[in-house]
Amino acid sequence: MMIVKDQILRRANNKPIVWDAYFKSDGLKKPIVIFCHGYKGFKDWGAWDLVAETFSEQHLFFIKFNFSYNGGTVENPIDFPDLEAFSNNNYTKELNDLDDVLNVILSENFQFKNEINAKNITLIGHSRGGGISIIKASEDQRITKLITWASVSDFGNRFGSDEDINTWQEKGIKYVLNGRTQQQMPHKYQFYEDYIQNEERLSIKKAAESITVPQLIIHGLEDDAVAFSEAENLHSWNAESELYKIDKTNHVFGASHPWKEKTLPAKLNQVTQKSIAFIK
Repeated sequence: MMIVKDQILRRANNKPIVWDAYFKSDGLKKPIVIFCHGYKGFKDWGAWDLVAETFSEQHLFFIKFNFSYNGGTVENPIDFPDLEAFSNNNYTKELNDLDDVLNVILSENFQFKNEINAKNITLIGHSRGGGISIIKASEDQRITKLITWASVSDFGNRFGSDEDINTWQEKGIKYVLNGRTQQQMPHKYQFYEDYIQNEERLSIKKAAESITVPQLIIHGLEDDAVAFSEAENLHSWNAESELYKIDKTNHVFGASHPWKEKTLPAKLNQVTQKSIAFIK
């Protein structure tokens, strides 16, 4: 198996994207799987490396990457050394990042082009990354399958009350505590402004209703961060989608960071195996 870590996609007038590829180097064209992490997430969180290995063992070409404004850096892609970048992130930037990752993978000079089937591309998005993946799949005909893990179903309802938003506007910035790192994670008001300026495009409901590719929705019944009802929303907006519920599990399917075990937690393994079967 080939594990290619911390590759750097440099872009003119934009922050670099750090990405990993996991695959069997055998010259056979493999389906592409692109994984999008969620809010306060990163490509190396918890058991995502083991997830990537499991996919690649099944003859899939697995890519995971950091959104460029997620708070990581090229030098340290784990955790959040760059809170200034984090404060400037927004949904539009994440959609642009995903597009740039796709463009590089599908370009003529991609270093592993002999290992990929460019006509078979699955997006997997966790949590907020699920919402990004749904919108991208609705916009981009290169995507052939869509899988969401514990996905949000609405971006707009996460900004708080009108009073919260007015206070945010007055101060220009607000903070959210990261319980694990104890960092106060800053959000500049531009985050909300970008959402309002692009509200129609950023409607997950509108995107989900227009999905034409096979869609798998996986969600834990005891998800404490994104309620299971959000999965039911997504399923109701696309009658052709498949809803796969998992009992007795949380938002990250039993994983945590750091993950020291050599095997996946049972529920995350269930998620991974279901996803592989869906792709194949």
